[in-house]
Amino acid sequence: MTEASADSSYPTSPIVAAGLIGGYAVARATGVRPLGGAVLAACGILAGREWAKRGIPETVGLSVLYVASFGLSHPLAKKIGAWPAVLTVTAAAAGAAYAMHDHPTPVPFPGSRPD
Repeated sequence: MTEASADSSYPTSPIVAAGLIGGYAVARATGVRPLGGAVLAACGILAGREWAKRGIPETVGLSVLYVASFGLSHPLAKKIGAWPAVLTVTAAAAGAAYAMHDHPTPVPFPGSRPD
């Protein structure tokens, strides 16, 4: 098994989806909300490390969107239900991560560095 180079990159949209969906699923299944928060945080850190390779604007923008998606899922859940809310915010956050980071020609953030 070879070690990945420091310049290697990985897609972040699946990590964003895993954090939001997995965090909710773990919290719901275990009844321990902080455990779900740990999943959310771990995935956020992993994705954030990759976003940071392109600069501060991308890192801040996508991180704010990730955290805001988590926050917005709560009031949205009161309107449409918990799982539909989680899936809706996940689609938005993971879609943004794909469009602005993972896509072969991503939409650049102002001031971000190209790969």
